[in-house]
Amino acid sequence: MWSCDGQTTITRLLDEAVARWPDRASFDCLGETATYAQIDRRSNQIAHGLASLGISRGDTVSTMLDNSLDGILLLYAILKLGAVSAPINTAFRGEFLRHQLADTAARVIVADEDYLDRILSIADRLPDAGTLVHRGLAPAMPTSLSLLDFEQLRAGRDKALDVDIQPGDLAMLIYTSGTTGPSKGCMIPHNYICNIGRQNAYGYDLSESDVLWTSLPFFHINAINNIVAAAPLSGARVAMAKRFSLSGFWPDVERTGATVVSLIGSMIALIANAPDNESSKRCFGQVRVAKGSPFPESLKAIWRDRFGVPSAGAPGYGMTEMTMITMNKVSAASPPGTSGRRFADYDVRILDDSGCECPPGIAGEIVARPLRPNLMFKGYWRRPEATLAAFSELWFHTGDIGSIDAQGYFTFVDRKKDYLRRGGENISSFEMETAFREHPEIRTSPCTQSSRN
Repeated sequence: MWSCDGQTTITRLLDEAVARWPDRASFDCLGETATYAQIDRRSNQIAHGLASLGISRGDTVSTMLDNSLDGILLLYAILKLGAVSAPINTAFRGEFLRHQLADTAARVIVADEDYLDRILSIADRLPDAGTLVHRGLAPAMPTSLSLLDFEQLRAGRDKALDVDIQPGDLAMLIYTSGTTGPSKGCMIPHNYICNIGRQNAYGYDLSESDVLWTSLPFFHINAINNIVAAAPLSGARVAMAKRFSLSGFWPDVERTGATVVSLIGSMIALIANAPDNESSKRCFGQVRVAKGSPFPESLKAIWRDRFGVPSAGAPGYGMTEMTMITMNKVSAASPPGTSGRRFADYDVRILDDSGCECPPGIAGEIVARPLRPNLMFKGYWRRPEATLAAFSELWFHTGDIGSIDAQGYFTFVDRKKDYLRRGGENISSFEMETAFREHPEIRTSPCTQSSRN
């Protein structure tokens, strides 16, 4: 049944957190701490700084940043203006980087000093870019872009901005890997991210006593959810590492007092199979949830027995366009290999190739639609045809294969899409081929060209 309950915004969640926990140290970013009141005031300053560059409602701001407190402040500042944050994968360079930066149409780009040369090397192919805000040393490479030190953004007043933000307003562009074409920006509204926070608070039984640790970057919706939604909704504190370090994982968990850790891909097995160290021994039983995917039963057993982690894995299934559409509490027993049941926010079905619903236990394509407004992406940025292609009979088609048994438990089976995956990241095979073709020593044979047309 359609309902409009629970609509809110990221900025409203911050306001509520400031009212409830104004002076509690709720953020630990690389050892630098901040309260919600400090986050609020400092992000106001940066918002006024961005406004002086002409950023206002609906404008995109592209970022290429490592994890830091400044990154959190900048995100809030962008959202307080009613603008849209477009974080870019910090591993990108060349055509991968050019495509996404150009696609965002951002006039202002904010980047750490380590990534400036990559951006400047393609600046002449970024038609909308006008200002590059550098965090750290200014680039030595000459450029036609206007350069601004990040510290100058802090010169603004810390007075709150008078901008009316609505739950359906765009908050972010999160790029997904392309398959038959370039990667696409998912248009993510405020309430969508807030709802993921509600789901996480429910699924992981989060409370004020929890510390949410992540090394996942700002271009991951997982990290963004922890920072701006799950934490302010539950009262849990946030601890961030600059990036993942196998040797530094347990020492940082020990230092921050982390109770819930967010991991993806190869991180899970690397930690499970690494030698013990003194920090890992002292932290036995400290972490109550290791959330992430994939967590096969063999790895769950290692995390439980070696590290005293009672709950390991992701209790549901979802994707950037629509998260999470199946879910269970991590404290609830579920059959091995399953990923929860249909979540109350969504209508989820399994369809065969004819569009008919599959019987229980029979695999087919996973399709879904929301039961409340602003619970999924609003389409692919500047790609109406791709948005239309993802929907059929008013259902969003995930391109994934799964099944739902007679007890309602969901099992992921496979992907229909042509894609690559490395270290927990989806990689566009189309963009890989495009990058290869740009190399002067690579030629495409006529027969190959005709076979792809």
